Parts: sequence; C-alpha cells; structure tokens
Amino acid sequence: MTDALRDRNEIIELCARMGWHLDHCEWDELADLFTDEISLDYTSLNGGEPVTLPREDVIAKWRGNREGLTATQHLIANQLVDVDGDGATATAMFQATHLLPNRFGAPTWTLGGEYRYRLTRTAGGWRISALAMAIIWADGNRNIRDLAVQAD
Repeated sequence: MTDALRDRNEIIELCARMGWHLDHCEWDELADLFTDEISLDYTSLNGGEPVTLPREDVIAKWRGNREGLTATQHLIANQLVDVDGDGATATAMFQATHLLPNRFGAPTWTLGGEYRYRLTRTAGGWRISALAMAIIWADGNRNIRDLAVQAD
C-alpha cells in the first residue's frame, strides 16, 4: 500500500470513528481522535460564530447532549480526502439520527448534511483539528435535545 493510500484510509477511518465512539458513549476513545484544541463550526445548526475549544470541553458538551438521549446513529459516507504533507482536509456526507421517546412529540430528530474536517499528522497518527457541520436537511423533533432524560 502506498503512503498516500495509507493516509487516506487512516483519515477515513478516523472520521468514521468519531461517529462510532459518540454513538457508543466511548468518551476516552473519542478524545484520542482530536488535537488538544479543536476549531468547531456548528453555525448551520446553532447560529453564532465558529469557536476554538479545548478537546475536553468539546467532548464534555457532546457527552452532555448524547447521554440525555436513548440513542444516536451517525452515518458517514462519500468521504473525499486531500493530503498535503502533514495536513489534510476531508469531507463526508452525514446523517445523524437522535432518539428520545417522549410525550411532547416525535421520538426522533434526524439531520443530513456535510462534515468538513481539517486534520494534522502527529507522532500518534492523524488527528482532527477542525470540524465544520453544514446541515442540508432536517426532519423530526429538534426539541428532543432539550427535553429531560426521562422518557415516556
């Protein structure tokens, strides 16, 4: 396998693991995928401005959002990777379904869109240094992320 193909495969797997570890609440494993600081752009979901935060703060926020739900499933596909030395960019289409049965509406909220990643080669391998989410479509009950953990 060539170095370029090896890099591409490692980056695709790294990006897929982000969704896998989040869906399975594997917080320590999730931390291993990122640089110490992460630039996040969730403006297509929440408005505001992109931010740069310590990895621990990002994971704590994701953990708080995820642990209140019954389940999530992040499907990541159509990955495109461009490696330039010790830096890389990747894009992927995603579909993220969030489940919380509740008495206030539909039990699911699904988002579809595009992830854009910036990655850095480190001594430990590739790490995600930036993540941008661009929502293309959404369906279901957005309010489930704000509801109490207790379900019907």
